[in-house]
Amino acid sequence: MRINTKWLLAVIPAAALSVSSMAHAGLNVFACEPEYAALAQEIAPDAKVYSATTAMQDPHQVQARPSLIAKMRQADIAVCAGADLEIGWLPMLQMKSSNAKVRSTEQGLFFAAEHVETLDQLKEVDRSMGDVHAKGNPHLHLDPYRLLKVGEALSEKMAQVDADNAQQYRQAYADFAQRWQAKIPQWEAQAAKLKGKKVIAYHTSYRYLFNWLGMEQVGDLEPKPGLPPSTSHLSQLLSRANQGDIAAVIITSYQDDRGAQWLGERANIPVLQLPMSVGGNKQSQDLFSFYDSVITMMLTTMSK
Repeated sequence: MRINTKWLLAVIPAAALSVSSMAHAGLNVFACEPEYAALAQEIAPDAKVYSATTAMQDPHQVQARPSLIAKMRQADIAVCAGADLEIGWLPMLQMKSSNAKVRSTEQGLFFAAEHVETLDQLKEVDRSMGDVHAKGNPHLHLDPYRLLKVGEALSEKMAQVDADNAQQYRQAYADFAQRWQAKIPQWEAQAAKLKGKKVIAYHTSYRYLFNWLGMEQVGDLEPKPGLPPSTSHLSQLLSRANQGDIAAVIITSYQDDRGAQWLGERANIPVLQLPMSVGGNKQSQDLFSFYDSVITMMLTTMSK
């Protein structure tokens, strides 16, 4: 049997390229929240990315469902907010999935909060303080500068986990960073009118957003983190709101709006339900449009 060497020389490079492409496309990413699914997709556009939650869910409260266990069992890397945001459900997923790849940050487990300085860290925590995070506020994806640092660290984690495609992850991150850095001054110029605005919000979900834009949260609809608004607490907030300097009451798409609506109606201030992450409304399909939507909605509401 004669072998066509010319045919082999033509096929072998193509096959090698195909195998390399399959290796890149085969990276399985388990993201705890949709913002990190979106970030992972920016850095590894050909990867299989699964988000354990949606923007319509409270990431503090997730059930370790069989479907999530199955997805984590398949994961090469798990990308989560950290700072104990997922403490109530992630360890259970790790245990039941028996996937050694995502059990430790030495391997494929990645916590965003470990790569930036978080706000509101606490030296001491006890149960009387409510649902607080000693390691700081975990909702750091609403600060574009911190998110950029997280993206860089995530690209290096992917390069570690999938060394054969390391350069592709680094190049994808560089492309994302260039586009992201170009948008930040645009967002800041657009949101300049929001600087100094005072709001009442539910929880500290938008702490990083307000900090970035120079806004101030002067009241929390929760009497303590994790506790629903009480009648007496709402009455105190109404007294504060009647001072006339509150621009809006802000809640996320998954938080109960009854307390916010009660306060908004009596204080005659608008109630704004903002998306908390990618997919929180029709406009928020990726990280860029998510930021666009949040800023546009705040400007529209607070300029009335």
